[in-house]
Amino acid sequence: MVKVWNDDEWIQRFQVGDIQAFEAIIDHYKAYVFAIVLRFVKEPEDVQDIAQDVFLQLYRSLSDYQTDHLKAWIGKISANKAIDWKRRQAKYELEDGETDLANLADKRLASPDQVLIQQEREFNIRALYSTLPSHYSSIVVKYHFEEKSYQQIAREEGISVKTVESRLYRARKLMRDRWKEGKNEAF
Repeated sequence: MVKVWNDDEWIQRFQVGDIQAFEAIIDHYKAYVFAIVLRFVKEPEDVQDIAQDVFLQLYRSLSDYQTDHLKAWIGKISANKAIDWKRRQAKYELEDGETDLANLADKRLASPDQVLIQQEREFNIRALYSTLPSHYSSIVVKYHFEEKSYQQIAREEGISVKTVESRLYRARKLMRDRWKEGKNEAF
């Protein structure tokens, strides 16, 4: 007779100090954890590191576990650890000087489809602002992507705040016009 897996039994055994029960939980759920993490991260070494973090978190928290949906809880821990890892990676890339506009604009990391759409939109925006004259594009970058105030930009550019406002207005208008043209040409 084949014994059916019972989460509660293994959790109770772990909570009374049976380390082999935790090993059994890992063996039972490791493929599930890997499948979830692989949705966010593609490098096998990174997936293994994140899975290890998931099981470490599970080990720390399982003694206080109260609910009866272990699989859902493990899935949530897995997704959260993978998202946290992606956020840290994006932060490191930005600190290293890489400009990943998708991560700047969307720190929440929505569904993969939404992230892809956002990345494509921002690629198109980047292409648009790169066609602007430099005195416009530098202000667009400083205001929208570096989140600097009009005053900070005016100081850096050596121009008045009013000039920053008018250049930003003109840049937006140019971008809007070029965007419309680009849509008609399948930009």
